Amino acid sequence: MSAIRVALVDDQALFRAGIRMLVESQDDLVFAGDAADGRAAVALAARSRPDVMLMDVRMPQLDGIAATEQILADAAREGREPPRVLVLTTFDLDENAARAIRAGASGFVLKDADPEFLLAAIRTVHRGNAVIAANATRDLIAHASRGNGRRPAPAAWAELTAREREIFALAAKGLSNAEIAAAEFLGEATVKTHLSRVLGKLGLRDRVQLVVFAYEHDLPAG
Repeated sequence: MSAIRVALVDDQALFRAGIRMLVESQDDLVFAGDAADGRAAVALAARSRPDVMLMDVRMPQLDGIAATEQILADAAREGREPPRVLVLTTFDLDENAARAIRAGASGFVLKDADPEFLLAAIRTVHRGNAVIAANATRDLIAHASRGNGRRPAPAAWAELTAREREIFALAAKGLSNAEIAAAEFLGEATVKTHLSRVLGKLGLRDRVQLVVFAYEHDLPAG
């Protein structure tokens, strides 16, 4: 199996050096370069073609949200596989982290997370799964939804069956497929099928966007 190519975007040189050492200490990871601002990040993504990009939110030139949007748009336009973007955030950047997820990031981790958690997150998003810092999920999304109020449920919500809404609600709480299966007395394969249909009907990419969607909208239970 090929090593996972990891790139880092952060405006703090010392932080970049520490993450580089961490990545290079792993046999299955390869450091694919770093950048100190969003514009340099866009160029780095096009040049190095990393599998995973660790992206800070607040940076000069171009912030992490705009950089993520540009990187994914460039990849789509050129017909190449985009990198999975993992946002690096702190507790006081909740709203920005949620915005980055909506922009296409695969999840977020706190910048003071344990090294083992960060390494696991890199491998998880590389496999195509989403990552949310579990101890900050509810606060982050709730913070992002405050101020403007929740929006009415979109028309697509009405397309979900009663069972799909039950699965949606459990997934929005952060339950795994196995936990949902146990709660609903279903097989894990059936849960996975239901979740796939839910994501498709709502136009969501993954479970991270599902959580954001749940907290942004006023969803009727019936």
